[in-house]
This record gives sequence, C-alpha cells and structure tokens, in this order.
Amino acid sequence: MMHTRTQRAFTLIETLVAVSILTLAIVGPLFAANRAIVAARTARDQLTALYLAQEAIEYVRLMRDDAYLARYPSSDASTVAWDDFTNGSGIFSIGSCRTSTCTLDPWLAMGTGGGLSLTPCSGTTCGPLYILNGSYRQQSGGGAVKTPFTRTIQATGLPNDERIVATVAWTYHGTPYSVSVSDHLTPWQ
Repeated sequence: MMHTRTQRAFTLIETLVAVSILTLAIVGPLFAANRAIVAARTARDQLTALYLAQEAIEYVRLMRDDAYLARYPSSDASTVAWDDFTNGSGIFSIGSCRTSTCTLDPWLAMGTGGGLSLTPCSGTTCGPLYILNGSYRQQSGGGAVKTPFTRTIQATGLPNDERIVATVAWTYHGTPYSVSVSDHLTPWQ
C-alpha cells in the first residue's frame, strides 16, 4: 500500500512538471509573436508619421514659392515675397505659426487662417487627423475616420532663414510617440 501512494505522488509531480514545460513551450512563442506584432505596428505608425510631417514641410515650402510667384513681376519680388511669407497677414503668411502652433489640412484652400489649410490651433493642442479615401485631413465629416495622429507646425526664424518644424504625435498601447521633421527655408534670390 505504501508503494502505491509514492507512485501516485510521483505521477502527480511528473504531471505538474510536464504541464509547466508545455505551458512554457506555448507561452514563449506567443509572447514573441505578440512583441513582433507590436514592433511592426509601431514601425508602420512611425513611417506614416514621418510622411505626414514631411508633407507639412513640403506644403509650407509651396506656400513660400506661391508668395514669391504672386510678387514675381516686381523687381524686388524676392524681398517683398519673403516679408509676405514670414511676417505678413496674407494667405501665404506663416506669421501666425510663429506665435502659436498651427495644423495643416491640405484638403482646404491654400493659405493661413480660418477655413484655410494652415490654421492656428485652439489653445495648446491641435485636433486629431482623420483619414478619408486614403488621405489625411483635419476635417471629420464625410465619413472620415479618426486616427491616433496629431500634426503640428511651428515656425521660428531670423530675417533670412525660417525654421519650420513639423511634428506628428500619437499614442499606442499607452506609450506616446512623436516624429519631427525640420527644414530651413530662405528667400528666393
């Protein structure tokens, strides 16, 4: 009788060890697969954020070029256009993005101000981006889907050198991420 109890206890211990080994054999690869999925999603979001930030830089560069083309026939086009772009109050000016953070909606008419593509953010935060038909925008209507991304543009500059910084921020699994792209724009000579 004593021999049978020892044999049962030994079988129970063997079973517990086998179940533990089997659990580790299953959980290890599942954990690795989960980490790989999270890393892939983070990489995808970083790439999307980089493209969104670069789009903002290119858009501001286009505004500078349009300010120049609007003044082109005059002999001092470069100087006047640069002043319009950096300090003016016209639609091609980024002056309001010096005093506050701006956001970009390339679906709207080019320019700075209410109802135009480059708009100062209300308060200290900018609204999220929405996606519609594969294009990102600030507007939520028309069936657009909210994304985790926010995009801001800030301008700082010297008389002949404007630094533009575009930042795209998002949160994934409670961890905040951001990507910033900057460029120095100078007047046309």
